[in-house]
Amino acid sequence: MRDLKSMDLNEMTAFMKDLGEPAFRGKQVYQWLHRGAASFEEMSNLSKPLREKLSESCFITVPQVERKLVSRQDGTIKYLWRLRDGNCVETVLMRYHHGNTVCISSQVGCRMGCTFCASTIGGKVRDLTPSEMLDQVLFTQLDSREEISNIVLMGIGEPLDNFDTVLRFLELVNSPDGMNIGMRHISLSTCGLTEKIDKLAQHQLQLTLSVSLHAPDDETRSKIMPVNRSVGVEKLFDSCRRYFETTGRRISYEYAMIDGVNDSDWQADLLVKQLKGTPGHVNLIPLNEVAESPFHPSRRIRQFQERLEKQGVTATVRRKLGGDIDASCGQLRRKHMEDEKP
Repeated sequence: MRDLKSMDLNEMTAFMKDLGEPAFRGKQVYQWLHRGAASFEEMSNLSKPLREKLSESCFITVPQVERKLVSRQDGTIKYLWRLRDGNCVETVLMRYHHGNTVCISSQVGCRMGCTFCASTIGGKVRDLTPSEMLDQVLFTQLDSREEISNIVLMGIGEPLDNFDTVLRFLELVNSPDGMNIGMRHISLSTCGLTEKIDKLAQHQLQLTLSVSLHAPDDETRSKIMPVNRSVGVEKLFDSCRRYFETTGRRISYEYAMIDGVNDSDWQADLLVKQLKGTPGHVNLIPLNEVAESPFHPSRRIRQFQERLEKQGVTATVRRKLGGDIDASCGQLRRKHMEDEKP
C-alpha cells in the first residue's frame, strides 16, 4: 500500500500516469490530501473507478485525537495524536500576537537522552513519515479552526535524526498547492548533529535553525546532553559558523536555564566568547519541571541575560505557554501511550 500524502506533486502526477490517468489528476488528489480529505470517497471530482483503484493500492494517513488539553492560563492546546500503527505523538498549538504557531514532533520518542527533557524517556520507537509530520499541522488547523502561520520542529524527536523525512515534510508544507507555509515561518531545532547541520546548510533553506545548546562548556553539556560526548562544543560551534557562512541565516541558540548547573557568570562569559564573530540570538528558556528529572528552574535568568547583553549578545527569555497542561518546552512525552492501555 502506498502512502499518498508523503508524495510530492511530481511523484503524485507520475503515479497517476502509471494508473493510466491524465496528469492533472495528480494535482487534484494532491490538493484533496492537503485539505485534509480522510477518504477517497470525499474526492468528488474523481471518477468512481479511480477512487476504487486508489483505495485498493493506497492509504491516507488520518491521525485520531486521543486526548486534547486546553490551557486555562493562555489557551494553548496540546494534542495527543494516535497514529495508524497505534503509536502516539504530541503536538502543541500556541497563540502569539504575530499568529498561531504549531510545535510538531518528528519521531515517536527520542534517542538523544537529554537529561532535562521528558521526550527522550523510553527512547526512540521509530521515525515519523512525511505524511505524519504534515498531518500534525493540517489536522491541528482543522480541529482547532485556527489558521497556522508558523511551525516549529521542537516536539518529540530530533529532526536531523530523521533527515530525509524532514526535508520532504518541509517541501510538502511549503508547497503552493498545499498549505503554502513559507520557510521563513518555520524553525527547526537540533541538539547539534554537526554532520547533519552541514548537510542541511547545502540545501540553502530559508528556515530558522535553532540549536539546543544549554551549556557553553563540554563538561556541563556532556552531563546533560549525551550527544555532546561524541561532538563537543567546539565542533558544534564550528558547524554553526559554517552554516551561517553558507546560508547567511542567523542561528538561534536555545538555552534552558537550570539552577546551579549552567547559569553561572563564567558560563555566560564563555557563551559570549563562543558566539564571537557569528551573528546569533540566545533564547533563554525557564526550565520546565519534569517529574523524573532532578533539575530545577534557575533563579538567575535575569542576571544571566543582563550579563550576555552587556557584552553585546542578543538574549531574550522565552514566554512560557501551556505549563498547566505539560505543553511547555521539554515536557512533551510518550507517557499517555501507557496511560491509555487497558
